[in-house]
Amino acid sequence: MEVTDARELGFDPQRLARIDTLMDEQYVAPGRFPCTQLLVARDGQPVHYGHLGNLRADGTAMREDAIFRIASMTKPLTSIAFMQLVEQCKVALDDPVARVIPEFAELGVYTGGGGGIPFAPTKPCAPMRFVDLMTHMSGLTYGFQNRTSVDAVYRDERLDLPRHKTGSDEHVAALAKLPLEFAPGSRWNYSVSTDVLGIAVERISGMSLGDYFAQHITGPLGMKDTGFDLPASEADRLADAYAYLPGRPPKLVEKASESAFLQKADFHSGGGGLLGTIADYHRFCTMLLNKGELDGARILAPKTLDLMTANHLPGGADLTQLSQSMFSEANNAGTGFGLGFATVIDPARSLMPASKGEFYWGGAYSTAFFVDPVERITCVFMTQLYPSSSYPVRKQLKTLIYSALTRSNV
Repeated sequence: MEVTDARELGFDPQRLARIDTLMDEQYVAPGRFPCTQLLVARDGQPVHYGHLGNLRADGTAMREDAIFRIASMTKPLTSIAFMQLVEQCKVALDDPVARVIPEFAELGVYTGGGGGIPFAPTKPCAPMRFVDLMTHMSGLTYGFQNRTSVDAVYRDERLDLPRHKTGSDEHVAALAKLPLEFAPGSRWNYSVSTDVLGIAVERISGMSLGDYFAQHITGPLGMKDTGFDLPASEADRLADAYAYLPGRPPKLVEKASESAFLQKADFHSGGGGLLGTIADYHRFCTMLLNKGELDGARILAPKTLDLMTANHLPGGADLTQLSQSMFSEANNAGTGFGLGFATVIDPARSLMPASKGEFYWGGAYSTAFFVDPVERITCVFMTQLYPSSSYPVRKQLKTLIYSALTRSNV
């Protein structure tokens, strides 16, 4: 991958080289990560690129065009898709979700039961709105959190990432039978909200989510390797997937050659179903940095993106104050949440180098990205280790990237 002279864009190349050293010495060489791939850019121009490790357990070497499961890094694309429809006044953020998904008209809040005992009658609550889905304040949840009786039913029903044997209508019907964990708008909880948002995009547009992305986002941006399915002709580019085991080498959980992505998806998960490359996601991040435009393709208006990356948590709260969720970013003080992105509202409280207004997210397999509109920096990181909370790699990467910056825009 062609890289610009880092000095010209305000970076110390020797300090950037520390990134590869850390990745190798702390992660790849000891066997903690099977592989890593990293792209740091300023003004959309790459200043540092590195990749380490093997694509597969059989010793297949990493390659620049490797394809990864980007999991929750799907969420920003789905959020962008929904906001495109908002811009066309086909839907509004404060519309009740039941306007598009009538199955959600009678949702109520959990009052008891579960764990083999029937749920008690739910408590009535205000209607869920689309803004509640986008901010993860909907009252929905994820089964992997392992905290509540509602989580347990999500696990039993396999509602976290339903790729096969269920369609979007069946997914909505299953969710509609379950109680909410809390009244919409009252708390923050990482959840299947963006899956529901993706279903709304499908119903409003009359297209599958994959087709909508291809026509309105990934196609115009030239993200040719990003999609919900893996063509057989590209199968040799997919990385193996691993799971973290405390004190032991990671466990191979999905061989690329046997991946579920080789079979056509029955359900396009807007919350976590995409595959993609680092080059493709770099293009997506550059579009975000450019306020919604890249190479003449206008994806979103600048003011719409400003709205999405503002903190929408009530009272200007951060995630530590409002979250009941178990995932890595919820522990970050000084971090708020917008419409599909976490956003830095107080860099000092985060105890990490950052700019106010920086926004980011990551995926369950430890992938991550961030966009700093102040310093004009973007970063995309790829690997394939579940879960993302296994190691503090995201914090380390930010520290190393900003410590290499020699010319600030502040």
